[in-house]
Amino acid sequence: MEEYSKVLDRLQAQCSKREYCSSDVFRKAMKAFDGDREMAENILQSLLEDRFVDDYRYASAFAREKSRLSGWGPAKITYTLVGKGIPRPVALEALGEIDQEEADRKMKSVIQSKVGSLVGDPQIKFKLLKFALTRGYEYDKVAPVVEEVLKDIDSKDIDK
Repeated sequence: MEEYSKVLDRLQAQCSKREYCSSDVFRKAMKAFDGDREMAENILQSLLEDRFVDDYRYASAFAREKSRLSGWGPAKITYTLVGKGIPRPVALEALGEIDQEEADRKMKSVIQSKVGSLVGDPQIKFKLLKFALTRGYEYDKVAPVVEEVLKDIDSKDIDK
């Protein structure tokens, strides 16, 4: 029981410093108990009950951070959260925590930063679309932004 208390205390301390999802904590507990699934499940259950771990809270923080700082779109965020064991409905609900205006500005910024490396490329439009789609943005949102960015480039070329 002493080992259980040590692991629980350590994981509580870690969870107090930053958000972790259930699967991350379970993996840490499994490692601490050399693969003892029952002990790891007990630790996870205790952390869930005491709200040290909350998958919705984790998913919300993850979605906000990836959108704002990394420039990820909703599809990539959802895919990554589901890959971490977060239920899809929880991941989709967490997307609601994203400031949509800020996310749209970030998407445009990400596309504008990419365009510099593609100036003069005959496939610039295709490559910008592909780039934005791989970042997890939806085509319907990306296409008009790409058109706008390309018009801005064309107008700058005309001004010279």
